[in-house]
Amino acid sequence: MMGDVTPAPDAAQQEAAYQLDLRKRMRLAEEAILGRAPEHDLAPSLDRIRAVMDILGEPQRSYPVIHLTGTNGKTSTTRMVETLLREMGLTTGRFTSPHLHDMRERIAIGGEPISRAAFLEAYEQVLPVIEHVDRRSAEAGGPRMTYFEVLVAVAYVAFADAPVDVAVVEVGMGGSWDATNVADGVVCVITPVDIDHQHFLGSSVEQIATEKAGIIKADAIAVSAVQAPEVGIILAERAESVGARLVLEGGDIGVLSREVALGGQLLALRGLAGEYPEVFLPLHGVHQASNAVVALAAVEALVGGGERALSADVVRAGFAAVTSPGRLEVVRRSPTILVDAAHNPAGARSLRAAVTESFDFTRLVGVLAVFADKDAYGILDELQSVFDEVVVTRSSSPRAMAPAALAEVAREVFGEERVTVAADLPDAIDRAVALAEANGLGGGVLAAGSVVTAAEVRLLLGAEGD
Repeated sequence: MMGDVTPAPDAAQQEAAYQLDLRKRMRLAEEAILGRAPEHDLAPSLDRIRAVMDILGEPQRSYPVIHLTGTNGKTSTTRMVETLLREMGLTTGRFTSPHLHDMRERIAIGGEPISRAAFLEAYEQVLPVIEHVDRRSAEAGGPRMTYFEVLVAVAYVAFADAPVDVAVVEVGMGGSWDATNVADGVVCVITPVDIDHQHFLGSSVEQIATEKAGIIKADAIAVSAVQAPEVGIILAERAESVGARLVLEGGDIGVLSREVALGGQLLALRGLAGEYPEVFLPLHGVHQASNAVVALAAVEALVGGGERALSADVVRAGFAAVTSPGRLEVVRRSPTILVDAAHNPAGARSLRAAVTESFDFTRLVGVLAVFADKDAYGILDELQSVFDEVVVTRSSSPRAMAPAALAEVAREVFGEERVTVAADLPDAIDRAVALAEANGLGGGVLAAGSVVTAAEVRLLLGAEGD
C-alpha cells in the first residue's frame, strides 16, 4: 500500500502564499526605509540621489516630467494634472508627499497606488545602489540617504519599469535641492508661494521663492499661479536666465467664472490654447479653482506646447473625476465632519474662505492638532472667525505640539470660553461632535492642522481609501 501523498497546493493557495510573502517583504522594506532620516531632518544636497540615478542609467529621463512646487496646493494640483492626462488615455506616474495612510500612496501608476510587487521590484533594484552611495557618503563624513531620497529613487525606477507615458512629480520641499529635482521637467508648475519650512527654505518669501524657482529648467514651460509681486519677479528672472517660457495666472490664463455648486463648483477656464466653459470641479474653494486652471495649462503645455486646445469633453470628464483626499473632505455626515491638511497660515486662510463659501453650518467646531515647529498662532488666528469653538489636541506624531501648549496659544486667540483641551484625537472628535450638536441640528466639525491630523481622523472615521 502506498503511503499518503501530500496534494500539490491549488492556485488559490499559491496565490495566498504569494500575497503573504509580498506583505512580509513590504513590511521589511517599509521598516528599513522608515529607519532612515525623516523628511523634516535632511541635509540639502542632490549629490546622493544624483549618484544613485547615474549608476542606474538615469531612469528619470526615460519619460517626460511635469514638475510641481509651491507652498500650498501642490498635491491637489498634481492630482488634477494626472487625472486630466489619464482622461486623455495616457499612462501616468504620480509622485506626491506626504502620504495619508500607506507609503505606497506616494507612488501611483495609472491613478492607483503602486502594487506591493511593483514597489518591491523597484526597491530591490535600487537598494544595492543606495547602500553603495551610503557607504561612499559615510567615507566622506556625510549622511546616509534619507527616507525621502529613497522613495524618489524607487518612484523614478518604478515609472521607467511600468513604463509610464508621463510622470507628474510633486517636490517634497523647496525645489533646487529637493531630491525630485534630478529630473528636468518639460513643464514646471509653481503653486502659490508663502512662508513655510523656514528652517530649510529661508525666513523671507523671496528666499523661499528663489529656492522653489530652481525647478524651472532650460526650454521648459513654467506655469505659475497668482503670486505676490516679489515672487513673480523672482520666477520671471529664473525663467529668463534659463530660457524657459513663463505663463502666469491672471495674464496668460485664468478663471473666467466660478459658481458654488452642490459638491463643488462650476468653472469656466481660459487655458493657453482655448476656453473651457461648464467645468465641474468636485472640490471646494477659490484656491482649488486656481489650482484647476494651472493644472489645465500644464497639460496644454505638455501635449501641444500650449498651441493646441484640448477636447472640452476630456477636460470636463477629467476635472469631474478629480479627488484630493484630506483637502476639505467630508468624511462623515450627521453631523458633518470635514478634514483638511492645512498646516500653515496661508493654507488656513484658503480653508477659511472655502468653508465660509461652501458650507452653511449653524455652529462649526474646530479640532486642531499641529506640529510644534509650525506657526500655531498664525493658523488659529486665520481660523478663529470661522470656528465657534475649538478643541485642541495632538496627533500621534512625535512632532506634535503638546495639547497644553497649544491650548495656551488657542486661548490667546479665541479666549478662555471657546477652547477645550483633549488628550488625543479620538477624545477630541467626541468632544467636538457633542459641542457641534449642543444646540440641535446643523452643526459641523472641521479637523485640521497637519496632514497627519487629517489622515488620523480619516482613519478613525473609516474614510482611509484614496
